[in-house]
Amino acid sequence: MLPYFLLALSIGLELFATTMLKASDGFTRPLQTVACVLGYVGSFYTLTHVLKYIPLSVTYATWSGVGLVVTALISVFIFSEGYNMYTILGGIGLIVVGVVILNLWGERRSLIYKTVNVAIN
Repeated sequence: MLPYFLLALSIGLELFATTMLKASDGFTRPLQTVACVLGYVGSFYTLTHVLKYIPLSVTYATWSGVGLVVTALISVFIFSEGYNMYTILGGIGLIVVGVVILNLWGERRSLIYKTVNVAIN
């Protein structure tokens, strides 16, 4: 349960940082710039702990996929940027499907993974 809480926290920090990136106006606004940097550092820090428990492919697909979908919603509702039906159904829909597939079947470890993991440890 803790790994998924940390993953959600990492996603939340990344969303905050990306929103601050837009609000920083090219790093010309100091408060938003500092908030952006701190958000990304916190996001990556928590993501490193998630990777101790959840495979990289599942972690990154979930982190980036959820981040992308929610960032698209933030851009529409907060920054009034537009999207059309093709970008929503095609682009975002396919990302959601990909994240779901990796979460359902991505944790199966291959022989290569087991061999490399044994060799490293």
